Amino acid sequence: MSDLPTVGKIYQFINGFAPFDTAMDFDNCGLLAGSEKTEVKTVLLALDITPDVVYEAATYSAQLIVSHHPVIFNPLRALREGMAPYLLARYDIAAVCAHTNLDLSPKGVNASLAAKLGLKNVRMMKEYQHSGLAEALAGETEREYEPKEFAESVKSLLGCDGLFYTDGKRKITLAGLCSGAGSDCLYSAARYGCQAFVTGEAKHHQLIDAENLGVTMVVAGHYYTENVVIQPLMERLQAKFPSVGFIRSRVSHCPAKYL
Repeated sequence: MSDLPTVGKIYQFINGFAPFDTAMDFDNCGLLAGSEKTEVKTVLLALDITPDVVYEAATYSAQLIVSHHPVIFNPLRALREGMAPYLLARYDIAAVCAHTNLDLSPKGVNASLAAKLGLKNVRMMKEYQHSGLAEALAGETEREYEPKEFAESVKSLLGCDGLFYTDGKRKITLAGLCSGAGSDCLYSAARYGCQAFVTGEAKHHQLIDAENLGVTMVVAGHYYTENVVIQPLMERLQAKFPSVGFIRSRVSHCPAKYL
């Protein structure tokens, strides 16, 4: 009998620190392609499962891709050549997608973002009402920042090609955050006493609200605020399954281009 772990065992390990049943009700995550019985020698990790990521996994002869964003989110009305789900089936590659369950996990996306930003004394800023888990976090900055200086620090730490921010006109010592499309948590950040709030996307009226609330809202891009989870996730998986080769995707990238 082989000593190789299976897709199912890797799924269960992720489930241990980011339970799939804690995902938000709109989500579609879990084992979305392939069989849990497939033995695994090589795993590719990426934020998104795009066609290029599947081709990359095939070049490594990977049996599994672990991603954050679901490869199937809305019901498929057709399955055509060149689509990522089609290619997964063609190359017999399984897909485990840990989305909002990983966002909410104490060892997940927001925690990784807080660590990347160097925040201290990190705690729950907003509770997700259906599970009691942290939908957004807050933490103390390593020193006092002016608004522009803080935004520049976020840009440098996340390696963003660009970002935009509002000027809260206050010195920053406490920052809130919610990765990806987390701009609705701005109002929780203001109530919590944060002088700054970091997220991936924001609408125009929220930028106006942030300015009026005196919050330096840093909008650093969906990709850059979430891709921070891939390296620590890979390290955690590698420590648990030393016989497996875990590879971070080289073709995964932010689709937005900045001028």
